[in-house]
Amino acid sequence: MTEGNFVDYVKVHISSGNGGKGSAHLHREKYVAKGGPDGGDGGRGGHVIVRGNKNLWTLYHFKFQKHFKAGHGEHGGKSRSTGADGTDVYMEVPLGTVVRDTETNKILFEITEDQEEKIILEGGMGGRGNWHFRTATNQTPRYAQPGIPGQDTQVTLELKVLADVGLVGFPNAGKSTLLAAMTSAKPKIADYEFTTLKPNLGIVEYRDFKSFVMADIPGIIEGAAEGKGLGHYFLRHIERNATLLFLIPADSKDISQEYNILLGELERYNPELLDKNRLVAISKCDMLDAELIEEMNEDMKEDFKDVPYLFISSVSGLGVQELKDRLWTLLNE
Repeated sequence: MTEGNFVDYVKVHISSGNGGKGSAHLHREKYVAKGGPDGGDGGRGGHVIVRGNKNLWTLYHFKFQKHFKAGHGEHGGKSRSTGADGTDVYMEVPLGTVVRDTETNKILFEITEDQEEKIILEGGMGGRGNWHFRTATNQTPRYAQPGIPGQDTQVTLELKVLADVGLVGFPNAGKSTLLAAMTSAKPKIADYEFTTLKPNLGIVEYRDFKSFVMADIPGIIEGAAEGKGLGHYFLRHIERNATLLFLIPADSKDISQEYNILLGELERYNPELLDKNRLVAISKCDMLDAELIEEMNEDMKEDFKDVPYLFISSVSGLGVQELKDRLWTLLNE
C-alpha cells in the first residue's frame, strides 16, 4: 500500500431515512356497509449502519464518498398494509475504527470485530394508520400519524491500526528497513528523517506457517505528545498494538536516554501504553564487531534490568530470527 492510499482520518455526512406516514384509508367494498378504517402503518426509515470488514486496511474509499443517505419508509396502504421499510445504508470500515461525533468529539463506539455492526443513525419510525385510532365513540377516524423525520449529522472516522507488534523509535532508527527485512512489505527507505509519513503494515512469517502483523509507525521525537514532529499524529496507532518493539540504533549517543525519552512520550500520550509488553532492539549492529557488542552489552545490563533487549542488523540478518522468536513468545504469553 502506498503512502498516498493510506487514509486514517475522514469526516463524513450521514442521513437516516424518514418514516412513512400512516394511511387514513376507509374500507370500501360492495355489500360491506360502513367498512370502517383500515389504514396501515408507514414503514420505518432506513438506518445508517457501520460494519467491520477484516479485508480493509484503510479509510481510503471514503475519499470518494463522503455522503451516506438511507432510504425513506413507504407510506401505509389500505387493508392495513404496512409500508416497506427504507433501505439501510452500510458503511464498511477496517477493524480498529473509532467513530466520533464531529461536533462534540465524543466517541460513539469502536469497531474491532469482523462483520460487527453498529447503528450510527436510526431511521424515523413510521406513522400509525387510522386503524389504531378507532374507538367505540370514534368509529371512523379520518386521520393517521405522519412518519417521524430522519436525522442527519457529521461523524469522524478515525482508524487505529490493529497490529500485533508496533515499531517505536526516533526517525532513522531503521524501522522501515527492519519491516522490509522481516516481511514482504516495501516501505520507502531513505537516509533522511521522516521518510515514513504513514504507518506501514507487514506480515511476519514464523515457523510452522504461523504469522503475526508488524506495524511501522512514523518516527517519534521528543515533545511528540505535545504535538511536535509527525509522531504525535500517529501515536494513536500504538494503542492498538499488543507488543511494542523499541528500535534504537547502535550509533546512538545514549541508548538508555533515547529509550527513556520514547517511553516518556508514550506515557504522556496515554499511560496505559506502559502496560504493554516491551522489547528493545539495538539496530544497525552490522557496524559493530563482536567485541564492541559485548562491551555495549555489559554497559546495558544495568540500565535494562527489567526490559529484554537484543542486538540486530536488518542488513546482515544478525539477530533477526532471535527477534522473531522473542516477539512470538511475548505475543503468546
